[in-house]
Amino acid sequence: MTDLTIRPGRVEDAEAIHALVSSHLDEGHLLPRNLSELRLHAGRFIVCDVAGQISACAELAPLSPKVAEVRSLVVSRDFRGAGLAHRLVDQLRASARTMGFSTLTAFAHDARFFVRQGFSIVPHVWIPEKILTDCVDCPLFRKCEQFAVVLPLQKQQMYRPAGPRATAQVA
Repeated sequence: MTDLTIRPGRVEDAEAIHALVSSHLDEGHLLPRNLSELRLHAGRFIVCDVAGQISACAELAPLSPKVAEVRSLVVSRDFRGAGLAHRLVDQLRASARTMGFSTLTAFAHDARFFVRQGFSIVPHVWIPEKILTDCVDCPLFRKCEQFAVVLPLQKQQMYRPAGPRATAQVA
């Protein structure tokens, strides 16, 4: 794959990102994304461009000033096993650090990939930023089958849940 480029997403990539995400909904591991939302947030994505075709994507979505989420991590079936997802998460990790986030999180039906990347599985309530941003309006709220995973972005940092309610639940 010498013609592979990993680059920031652009508004003109929104339709290709939408098609990639939509084509993988049948696997049950992604939430649907609205094309207008993807156009609005295209700059938060990084994409793998192979010979002019978007073959993988991932979004770095801020949940709070300290916490960002990896969203819509998708690799085209033709390119699975080539390490693209790992490369995208590495790039998002570096971007999140540069942007000043202290924690990177993701939600996945199968957490093994993220655990191999250094993330830890945690209770959902440890990420109140996600619950308030997305979960409370989700039809699967309180019945979610996804794993919450977190990765501290600073060396020697241990993840600590935000807010007094989360801390009280951990203690």
